[in-house]
Amino acid sequence: MEPVIELKDVSWKRGDQLLLKGIHWRVQEREHWALLGLNGSGKTTLLNIINGYIWPTTGEVTVLGHRFGEVDLRELRQSIGWVSSSLQEKLYATDRAQYVVISGKYATIGLYERLNDEDLARAEQLMGLLGCAHLWDREYRTFSQGEKQKLLIARALMANPRILILDEPCNGLDLFSREKLLEALDGLSREPHTPTLIYVTHHTEEILPVFTRTLLLRQGEVAGSGPTAEIMDEAVLSDFFRAPVVVERHGGRVYVRPRH
Repeated sequence: MEPVIELKDVSWKRGDQLLLKGIHWRVQEREHWALLGLNGSGKTTLLNIINGYIWPTTGEVTVLGHRFGEVDLRELRQSIGWVSSSLQEKLYATDRAQYVVISGKYATIGLYERLNDEDLARAEQLMGLLGCAHLWDREYRTFSQGEKQKLLIARALMANPRILILDEPCNGLDLFSREKLLEALDGLSREPHTPTLIYVTHHTEEILPVFTRTLLLRQGEVAGSGPTAEIMDEAVLSDFFRAPVVVERHGGRVYVRPRH
């Protein structure tokens, strides 16, 4: 089976600073991954490379069977959904919820196409799937942070991507909003046509059981990669964080605290 993402010895240098160093990563279709790294570990740089926004200094990148340098990256990006909180600020405050979702099909900020019944039905289905159908016809500016994130995920799914990157989607959410969003993602992962999910975070407790594989990124290098059950180990995580930690498991999720 051909991988949906394959990085071979990828490095990226900005000036004299090497931000990514010899990254090897292979993701198979519908093999949902967590990407765990602290702030400044290189997570965003890695995502920018996968999306073709920056070019690796060395190494080879293949996404959805297309090797970079042999494909129109603008077309390739149409098959990759990237949900980032930075997009929230770019959307129009007075847009209705369903228009925000449908705009994802056309990769626009705002909706300039004439609405059709098929798009409206798809938006309704996705909003229902993510638990935000009650937002229908309300203005975007009236939503909470968690509600906005659900809409952005529905918006990304509107284009039927083959890869969906969730870039720290729980950032800025309170405990209850976070759990509601994670519950919605868990439901999404069980759908028959769900794209390959890449969940980016620096909190182990956000890694749901559906993310069966985890990549650890530290200071631009892969510090661990493999089955989540093996990566979420006290010895592995203590080495990763470079500090002794205690691992506690609840409901299939891992909670980490410093060992005193």
